[in-house]
Amino acid sequence: MSHGNWYERNMLPWLIDFACGMKSVSRQRMKVIPQAQGRVLEIGLGTGLNLPFYDAGRVQELVGVEPSLTMHHLAMKRSRAAGIPVELVGIGAERLPLADHVFDTVVSTYTLCTIPDPVLALRELRRVLRPGGRLLFSEHGRAPDESVRKWQARIQPVWGKFSGGCHLGRDIPAILKEAGFDAQVESMYIPGPRIASYHYWGEAVAV
Repeated sequence: MSHGNWYERNMLPWLIDFACGMKSVSRQRMKVIPQAQGRVLEIGLGTGLNLPFYDAGRVQELVGVEPSLTMHHLAMKRSRAAGIPVELVGIGAERLPLADHVFDTVVSTYTLCTIPDPVLALRELRRVLRPGGRLLFSEHGRAPDESVRKWQARIQPVWGKFSGGCHLGRDIPAILKEAGFDAQVESMYIPGPRIASYHYWGEAVAV
C-alpha cells in the first residue's frame, strides 16, 4: 500500500471537508444553492456540504456525481440529516451516463478547480440541461492581482499534490465561456489566504 493511496483514502476527504466547510465558504454556498429547483444534478458532490442549503420544497430530484468513493459515506450521512434524498453516481463529470436535456438545474461548487478537463465537463452539463435550465456555480480561481497570481503559480505544484489535484488559478469566467455558457458572474476575495480566496459565483445558461 503506498502512502499516497493511504492519504487519498483516509486523510484527503476529511481535509477537503474541513477546508470547504469553513464559514466563509458556507456563506458562498448559501448565495446559490437555495436557487436550485426541479430535477437537480450536482457535480463534485464531495462530502455533501451543499445538502443543508437546498430548499427541499423546490427540489424534485437530486443526482450527485462524485468520483471519489471515499467521500460517499459522509455525503449520505449529510443527505439523511438534511432530509434531501440523493442518488449518488461514482463517476467523473466529463462523461456523464445521463440522457440529454433532463435537468432543470445543475450545480458546481468548488469542483471546476479539480476536474481534469473542466471545459469538457461543462459541455456535458450543457448537454444534460433542459432548454432554459440553469447552471449555478461558486468556485475559487484566478486572482485579479498580478502579485497573487504569481504566488498561485509558484505554489501550484505542491498545492495540487496535497489537495486532490485542485488548481488555484483557473479562469472560471473564461472556462464557462469556452464551454458555451453565458454567465452572470460576481467575484471578490473572501476571508482566507489570498492565493485561494478569490471567488466567482453566479448562474449561467447555455448559448
